[in-house]
Amino acid sequence: MKVLKETTSKLGQKIQLLGNSSYKPFLVIGVFHGDEPQGEFLINEYLKTHKNSQTLFIPCLNPDGKKLNTRQNANNVDLNRNFPTQNWVVAEDEHYFGGNEPASEIETKFVIEIINEYKPKFILTLHSPYCVVNYDGDAYEIAEKFSKIINYPVESDIGYPTPGSFGTYCGVERNIPTITLELDENTNIKNLIYPVHKIFDYINSMI
Repeated sequence: MKVLKETTSKLGQKIQLLGNSSYKPFLVIGVFHGDEPQGEFLINEYLKTHKNSQTLFIPCLNPDGKKLNTRQNANNVDLNRNFPTQNWVVAEDEHYFGGNEPASEIETKFVIEIINEYKPKFILTLHSPYCVVNYDGDAYEIAEKFSKIINYPVESDIGYPTPGSFGTYCGVERNIPTITLELDENTNIKNLIYPVHKIFDYINSMI
């Protein structure tokens, strides 16, 4: 896989978009939240044996949060509340603080640039811990397929307000089918390799 695009985080760590020259317009993102590191491991394990995958990957969007073991990035901003959506607000809850203004963060700007440049037609983000396949936009059929692979229920609503979320930005407001796969944080990560890699294979087979 080649580094197609990269930026540097506040703490000097690289954030990379990986892909091949003949890529399909499908994007997978890991580690939106630094305390949800499973996505990076699963993506990197997949790429060890699928170097010719035509899917685009950001293995770790929030390396600073991962280093600090926090949900937020180095500016204490929840990246999944920092997108310039119609419902963006300054959050009172520090845990879900989306910044003082939308798209204020390096990581958010990087993703927005990728969406504008590569124009993905489907996006998957890897989170934890809710064990659900959450979808935004016209992604129900794909969510059902993922549900059968990983045996998680399909949910259109995560159960609480998410102003400034990535799913709203892409799935609702830009009509890009977007799935948030909430992984089980209590299972051994190795037990997630097979179903998640099967999901990656399915994405790579999409037309």
